[in-house]
Amino acid sequence: MIDVIVAGGGPTGLMLAGELRLHGLHVLVLEKETAPTSYVRALGLHARSIEVMDQRGLLERFLAVGQQHPVGGFFAAIPKPSPGGLDSAHAYVLGIPQTTTDRLLSEHASEVGVEIRRGAELVGLSQDDDGVTVQLADGVRLRARYLVGCDGGRSTVRGLLGVGFPGEPSSVETLLGEMEVGVPPETVAEVVAEIRKTHLRFGLGPLGDGVYRVLVPAEGVVEDRSVAPTIEDFAHQLRVYAGTDFGVHSPRWLSRFGDATRLAERYRVGRVLLAGDAAHIHPPTGGQGLNLGIQDAFNLGWKLAADINGWAPEGLLDSYHDERHPVAADVLNNTRAQMLLLSPEPGPRSVRQLLSELLDFEDVNRYLIEKITAIGVRYDFGAGHHLLGRHMRDVRLRRGRLYELMHAGRGLLLDQTGRLSVAGWAQRVDHVVDVSEELDVPAVLLRPDGHVAWVGDDQSDLLGQLPRWFGAPVA
Repeated sequence: MIDVIVAGGGPTGLMLAGELRLHGLHVLVLEKETAPTSYVRALGLHARSIEVMDQRGLLERFLAVGQQHPVGGFFAAIPKPSPGGLDSAHAYVLGIPQTTTDRLLSEHASEVGVEIRRGAELVGLSQDDDGVTVQLADGVRLRARYLVGCDGGRSTVRGLLGVGFPGEPSSVETLLGEMEVGVPPETVAEVVAEIRKTHLRFGLGPLGDGVYRVLVPAEGVVEDRSVAPTIEDFAHQLRVYAGTDFGVHSPRWLSRFGDATRLAERYRVGRVLLAGDAAHIHPPTGGQGLNLGIQDAFNLGWKLAADINGWAPEGLLDSYHDERHPVAADVLNNTRAQMLLLSPEPGPRSVRQLLSELLDFEDVNRYLIEKITAIGVRYDFGAGHHLLGRHMRDVRLRRGRLYELMHAGRGLLLDQTGRLSVAGWAQRVDHVVDVSEELDVPAVLLRPDGHVAWVGDDQSDLLGQLPRWFGAPVA
């Protein structure tokens, strides 16, 4: 009996697998592709995902191969400076291609003991009270306590479960690829600058050695999305919009994406759960998709491990849907709005101009950037302190940094009073007595995902909250 089978070896599945292994579970990742993809769908990590990597001791790997960029101008590509006062020690975007993110997360998963099986396509599943039976295309049958579908927007797991995926189909498509051009860089820059005055879904970005990342609206919406575009398709559409095809040739890879927006009705059916694109799809505006999936995995991992290890309080695993479904709904809404603001039509352009003026107000700029970067997410834990339900940013302590103490994926009580206790929960919650000039509350209880579960200095009040997140005490 495997503890958890993860269907899909993309960033969501690999992040989840690594989280589960922190708690000693036997995890198998099934990936139907025989080799890693060369397509670069996503280009970076936002602040909350950077925090996630820091909380698990992975950030140095990403910083070594990524490039830090200002976080301003991400809402509908409206050029504005980074807002001040962002609630994160990582108030930047880390530019890093998804292929590199996949590699780093795969290396981490392998290091901690995750089994990754490539060329293994899931085609069937059934479940009972004790577990899930998975059937592969080659006839192999596997048994696990839980199955998590992280298998993308066309999720086989979601389809087999019969979970509804309501929303809107694509109304427009965009061609995306990497290829060489046959004209000087100055010519490319001049033409692109002129076209982007009216067509914001158009661009050619230099990658070095004459290779460009090319983005251009497609001619229409194809029926079969699995059919990749050709270099001739790119050349034709470039001529339509720019009057030149820039002499594009020698493509590295070519793809297309649409603006379909859909959200799974449920994230859990018995012992099967959904995460990442299997649970939600939306346009790539703002660069939120990969980040949303990584954060799904970060929320789910410790809860699923708690259930399997036998100490999860009632309702903990269901809180995954309760917390993450509204977050995805909000992302879908803001990407819908951004796509409208990218339209070259007069009405949306007028709204874009008005919003650009509003973004000159610091509070408006900060509010929208906090949406894009997910540091504004607050789970509903009930009434209480303004920190309750929010992520806790990394703060400096006398003996180091907060995030350095969270690598093991356990809960953490940061106690500036020295008078509190987690006796009975010491196997699940680390008690850190230290102080920080950046923290103006006596103590905070953090869940393993870094969200604030309690604030205060009263021991009896703390004892009322520990069972809610960490189960019954151990004598």
